[in-house]
Formats: sequence, structure tokens, C-alpha cells
Amino acid sequence: MGLLSASGSFTRYRIIGDVTDETIRNAPQLLLKNAFQEIDHTADERSFGWTCFEDMLDPQWATAPPEKAHYLVFSLRLDTRRISPAVFKKHLRIALDAEKEASAETGKSFISKDRKREVAEQVRLKLMARSLPIPAVFDVVWNVTTHEIFLNSVNTKLSSLFEDLFTLTFELALEPMTPVFLAMRLTDESRHVMLEDLEPSQFSRQA
Repeated sequence: MGLLSASGSFTRYRIIGDVTDETIRNAPQLLLKNAFQEIDHTADERSFGWTCFEDMLDPQWATAPPEKAHYLVFSLRLDTRRISPAVFKKHLRIALDAEKEASAETGKSFISKDRKREVAEQVRLKLMARSLPIPAVFDVVWNVTTHEIFLNSVNTKLSSLFEDLFTLTFELALEPMTPVFLAMRLTDESRHVMLEDLEPSQFSRQA
């Protein structure tokens, strides 16, 4: 669910260290340097990068700039190709059968492991080129006054990808604002050790 949806799940971050005015001014150009690149006409398995919040098909921000009052608003687009294991198995079998026939004609009675790997990779690339990438978009909101950032996802792998790309783009490190982090920020240091030692509790009954 996106930022403009009635509900959604978000991961909240803060920026570690100072953010210069120059970084904020140059944010649109920095986003462009790591903008999303289409892979529709390639065999690439995955592509990710920044794109326009208003239009995921606009990685040049021609529709609208990322600046919104004291916020920067943009999106992380991730396109992924997936091949069904059953489809791959079928086409690999066809390719290996053809390889066996070709080997038999030259007097060979078996296919080496290295050749089987080559055939499997050729099949994978062929199927990748024939399959359409599946797009996914995750909104990002950066309050340039408080330097708190919201990512429209709680998926661990996606969050890690976002953190790495954000650091690559802006040369700034992020720290997730977990409930423990927020509690430590609101309490004095005498309670920090107690918070660090907290362990999760099981509230549901097991049958």
C-alpha cells in the first residue's frame, strides 16, 4: 500500500550525523544519478532505483519534482524477473535432450557436468529474456527539518536494499527508529540498560 492509500506499513529512520544544506539542495540531482533503469528489453534478473513519487514510469521527475514544502518525496522502484521452477525444469530437459542427440552424433555418450551447467545457464538467460519483470514501488518521505525518513515497507530485505541505496546516493547512514530506540530517546540514561536487556514476551496461549 502506498503513501496515498488509506492505510499502510512503514519503517521509520533517522539520519546518523549531520546533513548539510548542500546535500538537500543537490538531492534532485543525486536521485537522478541513481534513478531506476528499465530492464524490459534485457535478460537482467533485477533492477532498482529511485523514481518519481507521482509516476513510477518517470525516473527523470518530469511529472513533478521531489521537493514538497519541507519534505523530499520520491519512490524506490524494484523490478524483478521470476522463472517458475516447473517451467525451468521443462525447458532444461528439452535442452539437455537436444544436447544428448548432438553429442551422440559426434560419438560422445555423456554430457559433462561443466557442459550441463552451461546449458542450464543458457536456458535461464533465454527464459529471463522472454519473461516480463514484475514492478514494485515503495514510497519514501524525508522530512528535511527533522531528518526523519519513512519507507513504505517493513520487509527486511527491501529495507536493507533501501538503506544501502540511500547511503550510496546521499553518503548518509540511516538508523531504524525501533520502539526500543524511541523509548531510549524519551528516557534518561539510567533506564537505557534496562531497555537493552528487555526480551520479547509471549502473550498468546498455546494449545
